[in-house]
Amino acid sequence: MALSIKPYIENKERIHLIGIGGVSMNSLGELLLSRGVPVSGSDRLKTDVTARLEAKGAKIAYEHKAENVEGASLIVRTAAVHDDNPEIARAHELGIPVMERAEAWGHLMRDYENVVCLAGTHGKTTSTSMMTLMTMEAQMDPTVMVGSNLPAIGGTLRIGGKGCFVAESCEYCNSFLSFAPTVAVVLNVEEDHLDFFKDLNDIIHSFRGFVELTPMNGLVVVNGDDPNAMRCVDGLDRRIRTFGLNANADVRATDIRDVNGYYRFTVLIDGAPYAKVELSVPGRHNMLNALACCAAAEFLGVTGEAAARGLNKFTGSSRRFQLVGKMPNGATVVDDYAHHPSEMRATLSAAREMGFDRILCAFQPHTYTRTKALFDEFVEALCLCDQAVLAPIYAAREQNTIGIYSSDLAQKVPGAVALDSFAEIADYLKREAGANDLVLTMGAGNINEVGPMLIK
Repeated sequence: MALSIKPYIENKERIHLIGIGGVSMNSLGELLLSRGVPVSGSDRLKTDVTARLEAKGAKIAYEHKAENVEGASLIVRTAAVHDDNPEIARAHELGIPVMERAEAWGHLMRDYENVVCLAGTHGKTTSTSMMTLMTMEAQMDPTVMVGSNLPAIGGTLRIGGKGCFVAESCEYCNSFLSFAPTVAVVLNVEEDHLDFFKDLNDIIHSFRGFVELTPMNGLVVVNGDDPNAMRCVDGLDRRIRTFGLNANADVRATDIRDVNGYYRFTVLIDGAPYAKVELSVPGRHNMLNALACCAAAEFLGVTGEAAARGLNKFTGSSRRFQLVGKMPNGATVVDDYAHHPSEMRATLSAAREMGFDRILCAFQPHTYTRTKALFDEFVEALCLCDQAVLAPIYAAREQNTIGIYSSDLAQKVPGAVALDSFAEIADYLKREAGANDLVLTMGAGNINEVGPMLIK
């Protein structure tokens, strides 16, 4: 008998979450608390997120200790927590069952009539946010789990009805293979997370497993402009709907107008007009994200009018081309989470259409393995800005055993500089940025700390 979280919820038994401060974990904690389940948890740091959970009744320890799990009936852990964690070791000793966070979410999803899981190497958070607003506009009362703070729902979780669940679905550690989509969306497929996946074929194989989770009466939405994404659905015996800018896509854009980087277009589904869209986030990549969401929304019965209103209301989620403010001299400061070369190209290309004199990009590479594996692509992406300023590589879960540094990138990008601290980067940008320039802080680490230093 496979382990499920549901009996523990029904019996209101205590569930202990290891890494409770993480994005998806804190949302799980909040959902459990809303159902009257006693929740305890542990994490290294006290944050606004953990404080919010404590205010709702969670008991949180800020140190991983064996005794934290005592008295719990079930343990849920993030993929980053391994068997050598003292709490996991103690749980095994006591015979307390342990499950992965993604498995827990997968069990919960099975309670919902429609489950839209949005996956892809890039654009997951943005598309999940767009889909959220579209289903809210359609009065579907969605339950939502998204990977970044979405102002429209006041966080990363929305607790709605049982008709519709909208979930950001990540391929890292194959976690989305535990989910239960009725609509699976594949935005794009590229090489990433090569500390886990062997190569591109391994990644495509994982996405293939994801789309195969959809039931026979469900829908697979896939990017018809992306050959790797199309490989995932080759010969798949499910209903497939393609989106893209090519003439053969089932869902495509026509009457496209670019207004300073913000796109206006008509969505055609099977050749018939579905919605007239005016996006409030810039970039061609967001037009594709919107098309993917329209493909899923129409299948769920969302009207074109509701879809268009939802897309228009989406002004971005936190750290996705987020306006930080203006520098005293008038330069605009924007922060973006892009940390893969394709995301960087998309963001910088969008910025280039916005009429700034110059783009100064302060980039913090994320992990040594990614920097090494995609080195040439990073160089190519950084050449799209007028001035690249590189911060030291953000280690995340890694040690620099391969001897790679930001200065290696800087040597290959004309005019680039590599600096040792955020203070030096802020000073450099204050000297260099002109009144009609865009300063873009970019990366998935803590480079977003630089923006506020510039607009003080």
